[in-house]
Amino acid sequence: MLVLYIGNKNYSSWSMRPWLLMRQVGIAFEERKLRLFSEDFYRELAAVTPAHRVPVLCDGDLCIWDSLAIVEYLAERFPDHRLWPAPVAQRAHARAISAEMHSGFGALRAAMPMNIEASLPGRGWNLAVQADVDRIVRMWLDCRARHAGDGPFLFGAFSIADAMYAPVVWRFRTYAVSVPSECEAYMATMLELPAMRDWVRDALAEQDFLDGDEPYRRSRD
Repeated sequence: MLVLYIGNKNYSSWSMRPWLLMRQVGIAFEERKLRLFSEDFYRELAAVTPAHRVPVLCDGDLCIWDSLAIVEYLAERFPDHRLWPAPVAQRAHARAISAEMHSGFGALRAAMPMNIEASLPGRGWNLAVQADVDRIVRMWLDCRARHAGDGPFLFGAFSIADAMYAPVVWRFRTYAVSVPSECEAYMATMLELPAMRDWVRDALAEQDFLDGDEPYRRSRD
């Protein structure tokens, strides 16, 4: 059985990516959730990763501690799930935008951290963040223009690329980022994924606030 170590679902954007991917396509795994930055977090991770970060995927004695490496491993381990687009050019494009998400958008990450519980419209905006938003919007619009006839996701069918951008969907929602209607439609599709709904349900149930975050809780009346 695969074992996936993750952090708090309310906050851990990197954990969301492989979790959402596996849950959505039906890859069985055991979830081990650790409270971010707690003593147990560092103690348990020390046994499976030298990086002391989540997510970590363990398959027997093999442990992989980077989100992009994890999803690439899953694509090779479960080829029947077709986690990347099948055509070579589409697969290369999907890998490129996934790698860009993995290594870039530092301004957005720093100023608008994932916080599913909260509603923070306008908070964290600056020109550097807007530049990141604009780049993401251009990528989404390009993908949807190319593949709108093949399905509602970035490359038509759900793929690793969608899992990599899933936390951005929540960032845009939490901070009420304005995007074109085509991007709003894509975000709505992502938010309705069964795996996304499961993640959000668990995140809202945590009520485990980090760094004095409780004043910014979103009402769930």
